[in-house]
Amino acid sequence: MQVKMLELMENRAKFIISEASPEKVNALRRALIMDVPKMAIDDVEFLLGSIRDEEGNEYESISPVFDEIVAHRLGLVPIPTDLELYGFRDQCSCGGEGCPNCTIMYKLEKRGPCEVYSGDLDSLGGESCRPKDQLIPIVRLGERQGILAYATAELGTGRKHAKWQGTHGVGYKYFPTVTIDHSKCDNGGTCIAACPKHVMGFKEKKVQVMDNNACVLCEDCVKVCRTGAIKVKWAEDKFIFEFETDGSLTAKDALLSALESLEKTFDEFREKVASLEG
Repeated sequence: MQVKMLELMENRAKFIISEASPEKVNALRRALIMDVPKMAIDDVEFLLGSIRDEEGNEYESISPVFDEIVAHRLGLVPIPTDLELYGFRDQCSCGGEGCPNCTIMYKLEKRGPCEVYSGDLDSLGGESCRPKDQLIPIVRLGERQGILAYATAELGTGRKHAKWQGTHGVGYKYFPTVTIDHSKCDNGGTCIAACPKHVMGFKEKKVQVMDNNACVLCEDCVKVCRTGAIKVKWAEDKFIFEFETDGSLTAKDALLSALESLEKTFDEFREKVASLEG
C-alpha cells in the first residue's frame, strides 16, 4: 500500500492510497472513527446551593436546562490531547483513581446574566489544556443564576462513545480519471454546467479537465455530452481519502494513531490464526 499526501493541514488531511483493496481502505476509515483515542470530559460535579461573588452578591446555582444537559454539552467539547502524555485511566498506575497521567481537571464558574462558552473552562493543568475552540455555547444564564462545576476529562475511543470520536467526515472514493477526446468534442460547454464539482472548464477556448481529483464519478458530464467525447473511469486499487478532526488532535497525529491501531489489530489476528494452526 502506497500513500501520497495531497493536503495536510492541522485539522484536515487528503491523500491518495494506491495498491490497496477497498477492504483495507475501509479498515483505515473505521480505525480513524473508532480507534483513535482522545480526551473528553466524562464526569461533571455541580455545586448546589448559593454562590457568592467577591462583592457579596448571591447567585442561585441553577441554569435554564438540566445539569445532565450541561454535562452532555461539556462532554462534546474538543479537549486538546497529547497521546504521548496521557494514558487510559483504567490502565494507569494510579489504579483508576485519576492522576495527571490519565485525567485533566477543569473548573467552570460563571454568574449571569451571561453566555457560558467552552472557553470558560479553566484547566487546572495549565493553558495548554484549555479548549482551542472557545466559542462553543454551553448554556445561557439569567439574572441571579450561576454555575460552579468541576469536570474531569479522560482518554477514550469512539467505540465507547461518540464524544471520544476525534475525526469527522472520514471518507474515500475510487481514484477517477476523466478524459476528453478533442477530436469529438464540440466545445459546447454543456458538460461544464452539468458537473457539480467543477471538474472541467474552458482553457484556450477548449473544454479541459481542470481538477481531475474533484470528480465524484457521478458521470453527469457523460450523460449530457452529445458527441460521446468524455470518458470517466476509475481504478479498482487506487483511492482518494480525506478526513477532518475536531481540533483535539492534529490530522497527522490522528492518522498515525489509526495506522498504529491497525498494525496492532493485524498482529493480534495473525497470532490467533497461528495458534489455531498449531
